Amino acid sequence: MSKKTIGTCELCSRQNVETTIHHLTPKEVGGTFLPTAQLCIPCHKQIHSLYTNDELGVRLNTIEYLRRDEKIHKFIKWIRKQPSTKLVKTRKSNERKKKKR
Repeated sequence: MSKKTIGTCELCSRQNVETTIHHLTPKEVGGTFLPTAQLCIPCHKQIHSLYTNDELGVRLNTIEYLRRDEKIHKFIKWIRKQPSTKLVKTRKSNERKKKKR
């Protein structure tokens, strides 16, 4: 993760949270100069714990696509209710562990 700032997460819409830049198409799959989004750290970590960079680049490369994803949608619904100071532990999903990258 890169530079942290205080702002609003573009995915879960929580305000006054630490955010980092998320490359909607990962740099690893050609997204270096493509659009980015400011995401809170829990949302950013959750996305990368669930999906490979290849999956993100092909299927989940916009905020809208991320919001429509069932797994991310459940997480967003939960995280919106949490205080901005909440520390969230994440770990790679079993599906993600099987898929390297």
